[in-house]
Amino acid sequence: MSRPHALRGLLPALRPHRRTVARTIVACLVDQAALVALVTLLAHTVGRAVVDGAAPGPGTVGALAGLVLLRSVATWRQMDLSHDLAYRVLAELRVRIYDGLARSAPARVAGRRSGDLAATAMNDIEALEFFYAHTTAHLLASGLVLASGTAVLAVLDPWLTLAVLPAAAALLAHPLLGDRARTARGQQVRAATARLSADAVDTVDGMRELLARDALDRRRRRLVDVGRGLARAQRAEARHDGAFTAVQDVLVVSALIAVVAVVAGNAVRAPAALALAVAILAPVAASADALRQAGSLRASAVRVRAATTAPPTAPPPARPRPLPDGPLGVRLRGVHFSYGGAPVLRGLDLTVPPGRTVALVGASGAGKTTLAHLLARFWDPTEGSVELTTGDGAVDLRDLPDGDLRSAVALVGQDAALFHGTLRDNLRLAAPGADDALLDRVAERCGVDRIAAALPDGPDSVVGERGATLSGGQRARVALARALLAEPRVLVLDEATAHVDTVGDAELARLLAGRDATTIVIAHRPATIRRADHIAVLENGRIIQEGTWDALTAAPGPLTRLLDPAPGTP
Repeated sequence: MSRPHALRGLLPALRPHRRTVARTIVACLVDQAALVALVTLLAHTVGRAVVDGAAPGPGTVGALAGLVLLRSVATWRQMDLSHDLAYRVLAELRVRIYDGLARSAPARVAGRRSGDLAATAMNDIEALEFFYAHTTAHLLASGLVLASGTAVLAVLDPWLTLAVLPAAAALLAHPLLGDRARTARGQQVRAATARLSADAVDTVDGMRELLARDALDRRRRRLVDVGRGLARAQRAEARHDGAFTAVQDVLVVSALIAVVAVVAGNAVRAPAALALAVAILAPVAASADALRQAGSLRASAVRVRAATTAPPTAPPPARPRPLPDGPLGVRLRGVHFSYGGAPVLRGLDLTVPPGRTVALVGASGAGKTTLAHLLARFWDPTEGSVELTTGDGAVDLRDLPDGDLRSAVALVGQDAALFHGTLRDNLRLAAPGADDALLDRVAERCGVDRIAAALPDGPDSVVGERGATLSGGQRARVALARALLAEPRVLVLDEATAHVDTVGDAELARLLAGRDATTIVIAHRPATIRRADHIAVLENGRIIQEGTWDALTAAPGPLTRLLDPAPGTP
């Protein structure tokens, strides 16, 4: 979506809240109309008192008191409704951002820094609060007040309209001048904010490494430089905002001088006409300021719009097929896949019968992790098919409902994420309904019970953000136990035991050997590879060798070259 239409693209979020929008517009209109009537009547009353010496009557006093009360209630109601509307919409947009990331992950998340994603999910969303709370309703109400107020001025004196309308038009046109430059400045501020957020998150996450390598001072200087860049962008935006306000004030004062010139000969009408002109132009000036600020929000609007409308990397099936009960195997036929035009898998074929354990080996960059992501359907192949096989046939992953796929296939990666919460909550992530007996049984089999015993509050201990209080091997055990708790029929381990020592690797291997499920193990450790029922060697996006350990190591070949590279080979 182009930048000029970025804010317009945010308006559909208001559709589910039509009634609240309408009530907000009415409250805003009543608020502004009450202010116009109040200052005009008050000015007229003061003018008559000064010129004619006439004291205000009970009706006038009552009207003034009623307008004060009406304006107070309308202001409170308008503020309450507009902010309630804005925060409801922002809450929905946050959910839509997370849905967009989930829909397009890991393609959208890969290569992006967590601080940058957080800036979109939090800072950009918060910036749009002004747009939803202070722009749409105020513009409509100000337009109605301007039209009705101008009609009253025309009745008082047609020349008054010529004094006010040009200034009002100039006020509304002024935000449109230099709009591209304003958008560019807003984009610079948002981008600098995202960079600072990303660097700050990286610094906090890597604090131990920075301290261990005496690199904290260098990192601090980097944060200072990034912060100064943000300050420069903010100062540039503030300077132009100040110039905008100055021009706005000049236009309003010029209009008031013109009004005074028109009614200078009528001492009774002059105060009322001047007050009415001020009351009309004040909402117009506020609307112009809202348009200016809304224009600077385009960068945030573009980022939020891109996140909420991200296309799915694995679209839902048009005609979902149920997944049969019983053991499942895996079959890949003629699978091709590319990243940005660079081919990774080139016609890969692989069949894993139900209940078998297959080790997938290959050099870095051969496509092993890509294959694991295809099995989890983070992506779809550009050509070919990825299927789950049963005794009665096969089901393409693209034909499965997402819930069925997630319950049947579990992927455990080398850096499986743990969340800031208790150990028990992290285990239950994949199976929230699992009872304590099942959880304790799986934890014992994976050695997580020993981890819990060493923590101050056992399984109810908080493990910290990303499992910071646990070692790499402990996190690997928790991630594996979490996957097994869901009792998947196909388990894909992508270097899941890389952080576990050889003793722990053997323990987990015995655990997996006792499961009646299909397991695909991506590993480099010879002992892990040797325990598999079948080994498939991947090179340049294809399976170039398959067989048992004994068969593949009986003579030199691709597997033996991987396990025992020639001297000087990286």
